Amino acid sequence: MAYTKKIATAAGTLACAVGIGFVMQSSETAKVLYGSETPAEAPVQVQLPVEDVDTSALDGPILDVHDITLTSALGEDPADPADLVASQDCKVAATAIPSGLGLVELSLAAPCFPNERLVVHHSGLKFSETTDAAGNLEMSMPVLVDPAVIVVAFANGDGAVVQTPVPSLDQFDRVALQWKGDAGFEIHAREFGADYGSQHDIWAGAPGDPVEAISGEGGFLMRLGDETAPDALMADVYTYPSGTSRHNGIVDLSVEAEVSLFNCGLEIEAQSLEVNNGDITSRNLTLAMPGCDTIGSFLVLNNLIQDLTVAQK
Repeated sequence: MAYTKKIATAAGTLACAVGIGFVMQSSETAKVLYGSETPAEAPVQVQLPVEDVDTSALDGPILDVHDITLTSALGEDPADPADLVASQDCKVAATAIPSGLGLVELSLAAPCFPNERLVVHHSGLKFSETTDAAGNLEMSMPVLVDPAVIVVAFANGDGAVVQTPVPSLDQFDRVALQWKGDAGFEIHAREFGADYGSQHDIWAGAPGDPVEAISGEGGFLMRLGDETAPDALMADVYTYPSGTSRHNGIVDLSVEAEVSLFNCGLEIEAQSLEVNNGDITSRNLTLAMPGCDTIGSFLVLNNLIQDLTVAQK
């Protein structure tokens, strides 16, 4: 049937650094997962072979962050004091303060970069943000290692580096998925047998409540990145309070990509990051999306990110 043919075509174009359970859900099935009726057909799962992939598009150029310095050519008059003050005012300054739940409050002051795109780097995680009209940025972000080193860089190489301890980070399990542009990716974390669309199906559309993480009741997700910025770098980061959990069982983790007008018929790329005992494991994915006649369907990758096994504390 046509539905099965679409699945086989999509599955044949998937390449990943690991074998991945792959499901394509029709738009009718998607209505069930994300709100509406019963599915017309059950999804079909396909196991795919291991292949090497080229991830150079995700890697990007070598990061070069430097401070602004004021120099004068040999034989010229010394710099005007007013120019010196202006250059000092252009210095990029950043601070990072831990705020609980393995999060850091990042503050950036860059008065010469109003409404400017920048990239935040941290232990392999990277996403783009935009300063406000005064050149400032205030945000909360999850970190992956303790102590956390965070680099903030503008396109011309100017930026800042900050480091902060992150107390109790080892009390949390954390996974991330990052991608570029309108790829349509998202993480779903279905906690302890939760159905799609239920309270404990955690994803960008229903990110959970950090208060529940404080009490050990459930996890939460943060989407990082300004999707309106040019060449936007985006990331989903899911956190579960494994060290204080009040539940036993499995958190089912899947990566999903919706077929849309912006990605249909194109190759899209992503990278997962998983923290295990302080070590970070990354996996790269290249996925050829099916044609634009399947818009509204979802591709579900079941094993790109390992499920979490949680024991009550």
